[in-house]
Parts: sequence; C-alpha cells; structure tokens
Amino acid sequence: MGKGCGTTSSAPASAAPTATAAPAAGSSGKAAAAAPNPVAAPDTPEYTKQFGKLRGKLPLPEANPLPGRIRRALLSVSDKAGLIDLAKALHASGVELLSTGGTAKAIRTAGIPVIDVSEFTGSPEVMDGRVKTLHPRVHGGILMRELPGFLDAQQLQQIGGAPIDLVVVNLYPFSATVAKGAPFDECIENIDIGGPTMVRAAAKNHARVSIVVNAIDYEMVIKSLPHGPTEAQRKVLAHKAFSHTATYDTVIAEWMQGSIGEGRMGETILKYGCNPQQKPASVRGLLSPSGPLPMPFEVLSGVPGYINLLDALNAWQLVKELAAATGLPAAASFKHVSPAGAAVYAPLPEDLLPVYEAVGKDLSKTAIAYLRSRQADPLCSFGDFVAISGIVDLSTANLLKIEVSDGIIAGGFEPEALAILRAKKGGKYIVLQADADHEPPLEESRVVYGTTFRQCRAAEPVSAKTLDKVVTEGALTEAAKRDLLVAQIAIKYTQSNSVGYAKDGQMVGVGAGQQSRVDCVKLAGRKVETWYLRQHPKVRALPFKAGVKRQERINARVRYIEGDMPPTEKAQWLTQFESEPEPLTLSDKAEFMATLTGVSLASDAFFPFRDSLDVASTRGVSYVVAAGGSVADEEVIAAANEYKMVMAFSGLRLFHH
Repeated sequence: MGKGCGTTSSAPASAAPTATAAPAAGSSGKAAAAAPNPVAAPDTPEYTKQFGKLRGKLPLPEANPLPGRIRRALLSVSDKAGLIDLAKALHASGVELLSTGGTAKAIRTAGIPVIDVSEFTGSPEVMDGRVKTLHPRVHGGILMRELPGFLDAQQLQQIGGAPIDLVVVNLYPFSATVAKGAPFDECIENIDIGGPTMVRAAAKNHARVSIVVNAIDYEMVIKSLPHGPTEAQRKVLAHKAFSHTATYDTVIAEWMQGSIGEGRMGETILKYGCNPQQKPASVRGLLSPSGPLPMPFEVLSGVPGYINLLDALNAWQLVKELAAATGLPAAASFKHVSPAGAAVYAPLPEDLLPVYEAVGKDLSKTAIAYLRSRQADPLCSFGDFVAISGIVDLSTANLLKIEVSDGIIAGGFEPEALAILRAKKGGKYIVLQADADHEPPLEESRVVYGTTFRQCRAAEPVSAKTLDKVVTEGALTEAAKRDLLVAQIAIKYTQSNSVGYAKDGQMVGVGAGQQSRVDCVKLAGRKVETWYLRQHPKVRALPFKAGVKRQERINARVRYIEGDMPPTEKAQWLTQFESEPEPLTLSDKAEFMATLTGVSLASDAFFPFRDSLDVASTRGVSYVVAAGGSVADEEVIAAANEYKMVMAFSGLRLFHH
C-alpha cells in the first residue's frame, strides 16, 4: 500500500456506504451483492470448525453460505502491475470494487467503476493520507464471521458496513526508501500502517476472506471467479500474507536497530563476510517480543571481521564452559572456527619454559592457561583469536603483546592490560569484552542456501557427571578427569568429526573436520607427536644463531621434527643455525614417544571400530571419553582394556557444524 494509514477514525452513523449491507437477524438470509455470483460447492464445515462450536445466541441465517465467494473487494496497492486486469475480471464477475488514492485513480482511469474508501466509510482521508482505511466499516467488513449464532453480521449492519471478501494489498517498499539513503524522518513517514493492518485482518479471517499481497497470485484469483478461491487457496494466501507482514516489520525493526541502536544494542557493519567479495556483512543482536536484545559482547578496540566474530563467540563459549566445569582459569586459541588449542591453569614445569619460549616471564595463572593453549600447536595458533574466561591481567597482556594474533575476547580487562592490548597492531588489535551473564535463547537458527535450520542449541553442559559411567577396568584419577573435561569441552566447539588429546590441563592435539573418525585420531595424533617431540633433547639443543626471531625458532623446531623438507627448503632452514643439526631419526622419535603416558583422549561421538584406540595407544593415551552407543562398543571396550586405558561413556554426542 502507499503511504501508511494511522489512527482509527469513526464516521457518523448516518454516513452509510453505497454498497448493500449484510442482512441482519430476521432477514431473508440471501446475501446482498452488486450482482449474483455463480458458486462452487460449499466448504462450510471447515469454516465452521475454525471458530469452534456454534453459539446459538440468535438464530441468524448464514449471510454467505459459500465462503470464498467474492461480493466486494478492497484494492490498495503500491505496485500497480497486473492491477487493471484483476479489476476488470472482478468487475466482470459482479464484484463491487473499493479502493484508495492512486489505486482508485488507476482503476477509474481504466474505465472501471470503483468506490473510494472514504465514500464507503463516510469519513474522508485525513492527515495527508495517514488515516484512510483504519475504520470500523473496513475492518468490520473484513473480520466479520458469517456463521449461525454469531452477531457479526447484525453488528456490521448497525454501523453501516458491508462484507469485504477480497483484500488486495501490497505494502509500500520501505526497504527501497532506506536503500536510496533517505533521511530518518522520510523513512519513518514511509512506514505503512493501514496496509499491514488490513493484511493481517484478512489473513486472520481467511476462512471467509481472500488476501492477496503479491501480483503473482492475481491470475489464480481471476481463474477462481466467479466463485472465488477455495478454502485451501485462502489458507495459502493467508500464510503468504503473514509472511509478508512479518518480513516487512522485521525490515523496519532492523533498520531502527541500525539507525538508533548504539554499541551492543545496534548493528555492527563488517568490512565483508567470509571473503572480500561477500558484501555487505553485519552483525546485530536478536529481535525479541520484549525488544531488541544486546549482542553478547562489546567492542573495546579494533574492527572485528566476520570470521573473527565466529571465532570469538565459539571460543568464548568454550572457555566459559571449561571454567565452570573445572573451577580454573581457562583459555583458548581459535582459528577458522575450531580451537588450535585450549587449556586451564595447571602448574608449568620449569623444563617446559624454554620449549614454550617463556623463560624469565612473569606468569600468572591466567597467563599460564593462555600460554598452554597457544603452545598446544603454535604453528596453527599463528594469527589466532584468543579467549580468556576471566579478567585479563598485566601478565597475560604482556604475553599477548608479542604474539601474532588477531584479537581477544574475555570477561574483563585490568586497566593496564587493556592499554597494552589497545596499543597492539597500531590500535587495530581487536578487543572484545564478553557479557559473562549472557544466556542465549535455547533455540538457534541459521540459513543455508535459502533454507532455515532450527534446533535446540547444545545447552547440556559437559561436567564431572559426564565422566561418571566408566565402562572399563580401572578408575579415573583427578588429573585424568580434569584433562578429559578439557578435551571433551574443546571438542564440543570443534568442527566435526573431531577428537582431541589433552595432558596436564591443556590440549596437545586437535583433529577437526575429518569424515573418518580414525583419520581424526591420526591427525590429532601427529600434533601430539610434534608437541611432545619439541621436548626431545635434540630439539632443545638446536644451535640457533643469535638474532633468529622467536616465531622463526618455533617454526624451525616443528620442521626439524617433521623432517620432510625438500632440498631448497632445507637449505634455507639451515641458514638459521650455527652448525648443521644432527638429524632426528625415526628411532629417536619412537624411543622418545614411548615415554609419553597419561594422555587423555575425547571424541565428539562413539568409536565405530577399535582402530581409533589402536592408533591412540601409540600416543600415550591412558584415559578416554566417548559417547558410546555403537554396535562395536564391546569391541572398543575390549581394546581399551587391552591397552589398560580407562574409558568413560558420556552418552552425549557433540557434533558441531
């Protein structure tokens, strides 16, 4: 519809419409119309059922025993495409036409008789067209129920109204006004009021009334004449109508959210989506019946990107749940919506400080949690997004200051720590403060290729109870319980299929996004080998030249362990050392790996075969948690017992996509 219509207006009782009114009690029972309509078979039973049992207050006859038959139509459209053909067909079938403004003018210009709504209501359009259709005769005519036992027809006649059986409305294209950059007041003025009100009224009363909001449905209405759309067709039209108004209102609400909302309550425009060609992109809080909801974070510094925020929100959920499950400071290092590492505080042995490039550093418990999460896989953590469960202190900020990282999300920041992070990357480092009390709705949704998916989010927390059902010989130690919780919660927020290894409160290998579970175990297992072999005496003794940077040393150690360098790469690699390092042989690796024990393994689902445990046994695994529920459970349990692994079944599948 064109410009919106506003507050309700009333007309004097004497101002009756030119159309014939609906019959009152005691009338002949024949429906009055501009001309008789041939009719189709009645669908009265379903119509009656929709309004419940008949209430025999008065023996009123059915004024229109054939729901769907069109006696009178109200047309008020912004888009005039197809309008004249529809109006001609309706007129040819004896339908009386009501209309407003430009729509009435277009119909009249085509030589088709039409009654202005102001004449029908006896009330002129006022306030520059803001109020024209919001009138009891219009809405009474649309909402009237024509059923035995209801007083609607009598009451409509008393106010001088008449039934309206077809409403054709499409709303003013508000989004087009916004898109052209119109000022705020102009956009407000172009919010349609009367149109959505009529659309909703007609859709609600679809048992009798046909509502058309899209010109694509004009042909169906024309073909249905003279009797009008069937009950099934009216239901479909009503569904389209409610979708139309819901979408329209959402556009307005989101526009206002972006226009007047600030900070967490507003819309954040992103540079682009996953890739530079994916524009525009933005994030905003949810709309709700109580109003727009704030986003669960505040931007304190930098400009976050689409993937940054995906990492941040997943990482925050991980550390929040991990801290709750263990009662310890928790940290995570995220890349591409999966953790490269995650950890809780656990005392850091002195001999690990040089391996983790942390000699001489002042390390708080929170800083140690972050250091452990970053050092699980420092190659993959390069350029990570960090999450800290609690307050970021000065010690943690000083660690972050020297790392290549995109940003951080945390429960809060000490003033000195925040100043350091805000200065990082010339002020471009992303600093987000999470709302620790935020509780998202239980239902979540996403849109993929034009399809909306809805599900209950994975709200059941992983906790000590998750490990209660031990299905093998032996028992879990307290350290093992901690490590299994670290691994299970980290895997909960890892792209599936996934498994993870943990030791001493930190992840030491994450295997994400593999179609085969045993491939996850192998992938993560290779990362375990790299993590542990960084502690090998030959790796510790690599004779780096003075001036080789910290990250270059980290990368060089990893390549030394992997040992698969082609000649050109190896020649470049050798330039970093005072002398050529002695090779790290396969037997060196095997002998050292044999000393690794006490590792915990978590899976996001059951193990379909024992092969995963066969592989895990070569990486020092002593403890396992999996969902259970496979037809091969007995075989898997037997394998665990063979390797003297203690295994718990959680009964909880944790796929994440």
